[in-house]
Amino acid sequence: MTGDDILLDVEDRMDKAIRKLKADLAGIRTGRANPGLVDSLRVEVYGSPTPIKQIAAVAAPEPNQIVIRPYDPGTLKDIEKAIQVSDLGFNPQNDGRVIRLNVPPLSTEMRRKMVARVKELAEETKVALRNIRRDGNRDADQAEKSKELSEDDCASIKDQIQDLIKQYEAQANDLAKAREQEVMES
Repeated sequence: MTGDDILLDVEDRMDKAIRKLKADLAGIRTGRANPGLVDSLRVEVYGSPTPIKQIAAVAAPEPNQIVIRPYDPGTLKDIEKAIQVSDLGFNPQNDGRVIRLNVPPLSTEMRRKMVARVKELAEETKVALRNIRRDGNRDADQAEKSKELSEDDCASIKDQIQDLIKQYEAQANDLAKAREQEVMES
């Protein structure tokens, strides 16, 4: 493995970790309705758990309401059941064509729990980033042992990997901080 291959692999994996964090943070509730709140929801239809985005259009026409409009009206009951058994805490209202979810305002205690969850997700991402750094450093050491890299090149790659982890950890912190503020403000 060349030095460029190692760096590209590390950067690609760190990018994926940040994208996962963004997706996870989108599912954290603020006081406003957001279609991202139900993105993680899987509905048992056609014999398999299916992401809600694939079977319905999800929108937030009002600040405190989410509307789910299934592409196939036959899946309405399945979607309603999935919402009820999920831990989202919403009470679905089915009018025969769409499901409406009223998003109640968050209590101070719930806001604190949400902030704790945001911090937890950010920390999980940082652990993943550190594991990626460890793997990259190990790959560089192996390339040095197999004479694919010189000692100086190996040290240079490790320095670049360290720079990358600082950059991506800062991104994770910024994303978490922004989401914490949204949760506490609304």
